[in-house]
Amino acid sequence: MIEMRVAGIALDAVTRSPIVLLKDGSDRRALPIYISQEQARSIIGALEQQKAARPLTHDLMATLFQIWEVQLERIVIHSLQDNTFYAVLCLGQGELKKEVDCRPSDAIALALRLDAPIWVMEEVIADASIPVDRDADEEERQAFRDFLSKLSPEELIKQAGLNRNLDENS
Repeated sequence: MIEMRVAGIALDAVTRSPIVLLKDGSDRRALPIYISQEQARSIIGALEQQKAARPLTHDLMATLFQIWEVQLERIVIHSLQDNTFYAVLCLGQGELKKEVDCRPSDAIALALRLDAPIWVMEEVIADASIPVDRDADEEERQAFRDFLSKLSPEELIKQAGLNRNLDENS
């Protein structure tokens, strides 16, 4: 799993649909998740620490968690099936631990309100993320290519410490 943070809300250029954008700690990968207008408003409200005149649904849930001493330990976006993301709330109340199925947008809105970490399974990131820093990715690939081009079988054996075993068996 990779911990991610909310980088912001964007609009799809074609459909004008809101997208919540998650980024990894190195800012090298971004995970775009399409959400509804209502969810976008709720996430923006949490990001900007806005207080509504009356509690909205996510505010109400956060208050209930606090009153009943339920901790939102983390949220996990665990799969992507047929272009739909799936998430769970990982809750704790003392020794009792539960996972509750949840839409990622609701999970993110709650995580922001309760200062809980957002985790994404590596398979989801591999399937749906977009590169953010193409230059850094290319530099890393080139450095690896350079390393491989300079590596001989003898050097590989030496680096792995296998030559000692080969010498002993001769």
